[in-house]
Amino acid sequence: MMNADLSTFIQAETGAESLGRMEVIQSLWSGYGQILRVALVNAPDQRDSVVVKHVKPPTNDGHPRGWNTDRSHQRKLRSYQVETAWYQEFSGLHSDACRVPALLAHRTHGQDVILLLEDLDAAGFAARRSRVSEAERLACIEWLAAFHALHLGRAPDGLWPVGTYWHLATRPDELEIMNDEALRHAAPLLDQMLAQAEFQTLVHGDAKLANFCFASDRENIAVAAVDFQYVGGGCGMKDLAYFMGSCFSEEECEAREQAMLDAYFAALDQALRELGSAESGADIEACWRPLYRVAWADFHRFLKGWSPGHWKLTGYSERVVREVLQNLHNVSEDQV
Repeated sequence: MMNADLSTFIQAETGAESLGRMEVIQSLWSGYGQILRVALVNAPDQRDSVVVKHVKPPTNDGHPRGWNTDRSHQRKLRSYQVETAWYQEFSGLHSDACRVPALLAHRTHGQDVILLLEDLDAAGFAARRSRVSEAERLACIEWLAAFHALHLGRAPDGLWPVGTYWHLATRPDELEIMNDEALRHAAPLLDQMLAQAEFQTLVHGDAKLANFCFASDRENIAVAAVDFQYVGGGCGMKDLAYFMGSCFSEEECEAREQAMLDAYFAALDQALRELGSAESGADIEACWRPLYRVAWADFHRFLKGWSPGHWKLTGYSERVVREVLQNLHNVSEDQV
């Protein structure tokens, strides 16, 4: 049953005469609350439903991989504060090129957070994909390019100074126990290379396939994205590398890497032109393309400490990391 106070809040903010069926869409990570779909009865704006992200931290953290430290708890709490700030200050800037749900209302009480959001299913983005066609994959890449172009050079005020949930400064525990000495030693330099790239933007921070919502009509492909807990400053390659790893097999990652990079930078250039940006897509590509594999190695570093047996720790991923580390070594020797 829905909490009476939550029900009153939803009804007051939507103006609905009453609330109808409530559906649990999913539980939040580590038992920190739920995402709900709530039907509205006779709402003034003719809206039939809303989505409610209700953050209610547990009294006893039971992380599925055992990471139940205070640092982990504080990171999660901060992530919901960041998401609220992002919806308040940044989501309204978005167009259909990088569609996101509209924020209808929000409330914070202690550690509890309520985000009242547009229902993307009702807006035409009801499909979820565990596997995607080439066109659908490209639509997600174009979404990322449009997102990065829109926020190019934007200060991450109120957000994570450095986006992504695996950012090195927020993951010292995972780094400490990692058994790959060469990668552990190089981790600060990888982080520095990404953070000090000439061009910076906002990154989604968790741009996996599961966070994209697709239009049901496969003939007219369109996507929207959700889950902005780890949005913050950074190099756009962090999102692209993470997305690629979420929807390609090991063989596809290797075979399609250059084609997907080409598609991304073509979309980025087009998005910059449409926005009337003074920045050159070619200049950004020259800066970012070499950092794609650095971003891949950065995420690999996190996985090796967090879940050493993870399925994403593939032979391709190991080869990418060894190549990046060898390049760093060669540069270091040249500077001696």
